[in-house]
Amino acid sequence: MTGMTQPVIELRGVITRLGRNLIHDGVDLTVGRGEILCLVGGSGSGKTTLLREIVGLLAPTAGTVRLFGQPVLDPNPQVRREVRRRFGMLFQHGALFSALNVFDNIAFPLRESRLLDERLIHDLVFIKLAMVELEPRHAVLMPAELSGGMVKRVALARALSLEPELLVLDEPTAGLDPDLADNFVQLIRALQRQLGFTVVMVTHDLDTLAGLATRVAVLAERRIIADCSPAEVLNVDHPFVRSFFCSEHARAVMRGE
Repeated sequence: MTGMTQPVIELRGVITRLGRNLIHDGVDLTVGRGEILCLVGGSGSGKTTLLREIVGLLAPTAGTVRLFGQPVLDPNPQVRREVRRRFGMLFQHGALFSALNVFDNIAFPLRESRLLDERLIHDLVFIKLAMVELEPRHAVLMPAELSGGMVKRVALARALSLEPELLVLDEPTAGLDPDLADNFVQLIRALQRQLGFTVVMVTHDLDTLAGLATRVAVLAERRIIADCSPAEVLNVDHPFVRSFFCSEHARAVMRGE
């Protein structure tokens, strides 16, 4: 990150205890505007827990988490609301409201903001549907009627409904076959280039990582043990990195071959 631009995300000395388990022990991480950071780590390393702390769903035991220069859990509820309007989150399985149709799922954050009238919300929902390459006729479908790929696209449209500066993705291509996953990665990449938002994601899928990430942060031993470009991470001498990127296919994917 260059210059004096305020970071989008800033974690300092984050310590997380869940019961008797120490999950994070001094996590430091800074993410600048327009970056696409991929967080990788072994099972149980605390990747999703860290995402939850970044968006304020979980408070760390110690340390600070700031978004756009503000504590994500600022004691002032108005500050918290303003921070939350500036990011969107795509949960691993979409987390659509099963009782709401596609239109109302996407409209939900717009209505919650209480800033827009219903006619404008209507127009914005159809703009977001088009943005994720879905058709107006899909608006009346219920989540149970959607394919896995469509669930992801509706969830992405909802995450982008308030035009966030930060998009947080938890395993964005989980459950999709390779072709659908590749299409979804291309869609996110195109939208990020068009809109310029910052992305932080957790994924175990190397094709997703290679297709999107400009930076890779490796979570191991309860802290960030590497923070570098996708090409440079292959040179990190650590057991997890060696196991995660060990195969020739993995190395070829990371090198863009």
